[in-house]
Amino acid sequence: MTHAAPLSGVIPPVCTPLTPDREVDTASLTRLVDHLLEGGVNGLFVLGSTSEVAFLPDEHRRIVLETVLGHVAGRVPVLAGAIDMTAPRVVDHVRVAVKAGVDGIVATAPFYARTHPAEIAIHFRTIAAQAGGVPVYAYDLPISVHSKLTADLLLELAAEGVLAGLKDSSGDEAGLREVILRRRDRDLPSFAVMTGSELTVDSALWMGADGVVPGLGNVDPHGYVRLYQAASRGDWEAARTEQERLFRLFHLVNVGGPHMGRSSSALGAFKAALFLRGVIEHPITALPQIPLDADDIARVKEFLSEAALI
Repeated sequence: MTHAAPLSGVIPPVCTPLTPDREVDTASLTRLVDHLLEGGVNGLFVLGSTSEVAFLPDEHRRIVLETVLGHVAGRVPVLAGAIDMTAPRVVDHVRVAVKAGVDGIVATAPFYARTHPAEIAIHFRTIAAQAGGVPVYAYDLPISVHSKLTADLLLELAAEGVLAGLKDSSGDEAGLREVILRRRDRDLPSFAVMTGSELTVDSALWMGADGVVPGLGNVDPHGYVRLYQAASRGDWEAARTEQERLFRLFHLVNVGGPHMGRSSSALGAFKAALFLRGVIEHPITALPQIPLDADDIARVKEFLSEAALI
């Protein structure tokens, strides 16, 4: 762990390539890391939703950590998801990640059982206490964990030094703006606010977000880096133009159709795109997700062609 500056820029949530027998494909994973670094990203987030962390056994999580951290070798910050149902299980993941040398821990609220905001606060305080000074970032993902992280809760924990930042994948643009405004009001500039929406990055950066964690960034890291750089220099017309191009490309997540889950379609499309671009060896998703068929993959290829990515 060598990076202590506040989080900012483009930090893709890294896909987890799998072999046909659904083991971690470490060769493809290192090629994917190179693809992202060559795209100019500012960091990497492993073991998140786009990484299929919900489907990965602990041994696969460990292999991902060791492979990515070993290959990156300190060139950019590497954040790791410590995502599980309850604080004791999350703490186990935190200890493994900290020992491996990650630069940040990303955790959701507890899930399966519904929890009160006071219990969510205890959850994050427990994680931070076990992180040994490694920054902890809250992951707001109510569609999956069924709890919304409020500005009150987040900024209280930020003021305590428990949380170093937020990845906001809630889809609540008003809530995101409230966090950004109240962060300024409470003089908490080191609390990083990252949007998890691939589709409204220009708007989030204009509001004052510090960066983006885009799943589609696996497919087109250069595009998100161009968008972020345009916004950073105040060229909002260029940022909007790039965002609109990425918006159109994002429709590849819908190729799977109604016979599978939306997440299965999206993750399958990301992996199919990486396969078609020659980055990973197999476009295989973890069980029990339904895989894309040949027609679906052909449609992904059409989106890539339209975006001049192949």
